[in-house]
Amino acid sequence: MRNHRLPGMALFALALAAGWPARADELLLRRVQQEQSLQLPPRGMRMAEVERRYGPPVRKLDPRGGDSPKHPLIQRWQYDGYIVYFERDRVIHSVLDTPVADAHARAAP
Repeated sequence: MRNHRLPGMALFALALAAGWPARADELLLRRVQQEQSLQLPPRGMRMAEVERRYGPPVRKLDPRGGDSPKHPLIQRWQYDGYIVYFERDRVIHSVLDTPVADAHARAAP
């Protein structure tokens, strides 16, 4: 006996799944816009300047990479609400690691 509901259910699942990428893109775009509105350490800033302007990190995480020239050593400093990534002594990226409302209150100008 053939189940006639299976094709309809599969179509429904496919339609439902098709909406997820758009929602994820929207959430990612919103998060990027929120990160940009905060004054996180910008790309290119030196470690010493980050520490002078934003204070000492809550924690310096273990470095990653460094096993080859294609994989340089990446330092990570954790602040309250965000993490700053460094290659050598320069910022390559700053990202939120907590909800935006909390990080906005803690980010230094």
